[in-house]
Amino acid sequence: MKEIKFSLVYRDMWQSSGKYVPRKDQLEKIAPVIIEMGCFARVETNGGASEQVNLLFGENPNEAVRTFTKPFNKAGIQTHMLDRGLNGIRMNPVPADVRELMYKVKKAQGVDITRIFCGLNDVRNIIPSIQYAKAAGMIPQATMCITYSDVHTVDYYVNMSEELIAAGAEEICLKDMAGIGRPVMLGKIVKAIKTSHPNIIVQYHGHSGPGFSVASMLEVAKAGVDYIDVAMEPLSWGMVHPDVITIQAMLKDAGFKVPEINMKAYMEARRLTQSFIDDFLGYFIDDRNKYMTSLLVGCGLPGGMMGSLMADLKGVHAGINSYLKENGKKELSTDELLVMLFDEVKYIWPKLGNPPLVTPFSQYVKNIALMNVMFMIRKQPRWTMIDKNSWDMILGKAGKLPGTLDPEIIALAKKNNFEFFDGNPQENYPDELPRFIAEMKEKGWNRGKDDEELFEFAMHEKQYRDYKSGEAKKRFDAELEAAIKEKYSKMNVVVPDIRTLKYPNAEPVMAHTSGRVLWELDFNEPSTAPIHGKLVKEFDSLLTLETKYGLEEIKSFCTGRIVGIEKKQGEMVRKGDVIAYIEQN
Repeated sequence: MKEIKFSLVYRDMWQSSGKYVPRKDQLEKIAPVIIEMGCFARVETNGGASEQVNLLFGENPNEAVRTFTKPFNKAGIQTHMLDRGLNGIRMNPVPADVRELMYKVKKAQGVDITRIFCGLNDVRNIIPSIQYAKAAGMIPQATMCITYSDVHTVDYYVNMSEELIAAGAEEICLKDMAGIGRPVMLGKIVKAIKTSHPNIIVQYHGHSGPGFSVASMLEVAKAGVDYIDVAMEPLSWGMVHPDVITIQAMLKDAGFKVPEINMKAYMEARRLTQSFIDDFLGYFIDDRNKYMTSLLVGCGLPGGMMGSLMADLKGVHAGINSYLKENGKKELSTDELLVMLFDEVKYIWPKLGNPPLVTPFSQYVKNIALMNVMFMIRKQPRWTMIDKNSWDMILGKAGKLPGTLDPEIIALAKKNNFEFFDGNPQENYPDELPRFIAEMKEKGWNRGKDDEELFEFAMHEKQYRDYKSGEAKKRFDAELEAAIKEKYSKMNVVVPDIRTLKYPNAEPVMAHTSGRVLWELDFNEPSTAPIHGKLVKEFDSLLTLETKYGLEEIKSFCTGRIVGIEKKQGEMVRKGDVIAYIEQN
């Protein structure tokens, strides 16, 4: 009886749903409950854009990763991350020295496996990462981006897997990012790999989007797959992944050996995850991502893009209809425009060399298609506007395209005097660590444990600067406030106090008298950054108020965590003002 193990893609569940991911304290709460469920051999803890997102809402991603991986390491559950190869864990290419440092840092932070993919399936962008990961002591899981076209055949993927295994890959992942891989095709790929390399671990990752993934999971299981990625409520299905309950029941009935699920723990994990949504994450989850759609079968776009895609459509919809109205033509509905866009993606994709429609190349193809639709409605030719990033993809600067460029595209490049690049993409991005090391020394910034702060600065330069300055937190608070107001305005009701909505599970710390807030008794210390997120015990000293009568201490009324700071160091308060919020443990 073949054993199938499950991996919970907790990071991807969030990132396929909305913009943000849980905070460090939320991850710390959910980890023991995931362990208690007893059905997961692996958990996806970080990678992709998640660490950049931590910076965007003003949190240190290194602390978040260490906090989340620690209990899984202790419980013997393997942790894994998503790694974009040449792009590291950001959207654009990364210098080789920064890529190499990433594996040393992530291994030290408790990440066991790195899932390495190239959005173009160019093995030249994956192989260096295999070598860097092995040198750092991580397990390199080489990944193939699954899509469906005349180019992406069973032989195409089997040959690619052979190259990756020959380069030292210890595992192979089939990353079905849009969920459009056909079940029988995926079964044939897995069977070919396991027949030639029975000791190579094979893992399948399939999004729900167009609806094939449950059938695909059964097919790959029959073909010998070892691990299957699953999700759990309230974020399963839709544009995310099938739920572990469904997949476990299906495989169990089919005669496979699968782990049992502790349903009491499942319900608690479900409750906690919903509480994170209610806290603040739900304000950034697009409702469309909760639904599956067969419209994705034809165009092949990943479902996680639907939110941004609809926002893009909304941006051009009014302009298109204004033009049509001025010219006495029938206006288009959003649905009509959406079908036109999907048809255009389907038409131009092979002309652009069939890049797998995964981040960031799915965005590039979608952008070109959207511009084409807009210009053609205005009786202007296709390809009138192509952005620089899309041209870099076309010209080969990010890697080799799987298919062949249409002569029309080649002619357009020549007309613009653009040069094609057929060398190794890494050559375009020289080492940069010395620059970051020098600046951190100059600013007096700590390079961090195992050089993790240096890595974060080099990987996400702009976002790290904003995090260090406090600008990221300020911007996020404003964004959250705007999102809350937008939600309640759509409901046509009066917007409640924003602070109570931002911290729904917290109680306020009130000023019992007028005075000046002193989080630090050192009057020259203006920063309250270390206070936010701080764990406190009942009766612990929280802060001091400088009053006209002297210094008065305010103590914590419970054991919990400081989740919000309303008054900074040195600010004046009146009796009854809210100074901070504490969420009780």
